[in-house]
Amino acid sequence: MANSFLDLCRTRRSVRAYKPQIPETEDLQYIFECVRMAPSAVNFQPWHFFIITNKEKLAALAECYNRDWFKTAPACIVACRNADEEWKRGADGKPHGDIDVAIAVEHLCLAAAERGLGTCWVCNFEVEKYRQALSLADNLHPVVLVPVGYPDDAPREKQRKEMSDFVTIIE
Repeated sequence: MANSFLDLCRTRRSVRAYKPQIPETEDLQYIFECVRMAPSAVNFQPWHFFIITNKEKLAALAECYNRDWFKTAPACIVACRNADEEWKRGADGKPHGDIDVAIAVEHLCLAAAERGLGTCWVCNFEVEKYRQALSLADNLHPVVLVPVGYPDDAPREKQRKEMSDFVTIIE
């Protein structure tokens, strides 16, 4: 269990093997309360999340991201951008929906880690197949898949750049 935010960031990892137990309802409610508190551009909150635990639906979703480890997850959260609700920057029209969803998903992953659950960001999937498998409305666009469950693998050492490799101080 993390004692500080930095400990939590160090503890969170990409899990690629899960025990079959579905996450507890209380844990999912806690996680989505944390998601609800995530910031978004102009507070538009242009997201919708689907929590899938149905085995047949999970199998259908696995056809869109065909990895053996992915099939071990007892639940998958599909994070979608609502194109009708996303803010667009006035200067150049850049839509911020994907950014907002990414912020919310990281809240999700950190909250899950705090509760002892494992997650993994998955962005490499067949979007149209997911749209069809979930019968998504035209305005909802899958951005990230997040398998979630109790980890059934050992943590590996994280490889991270040194701060000096990505931080520049301008005085």
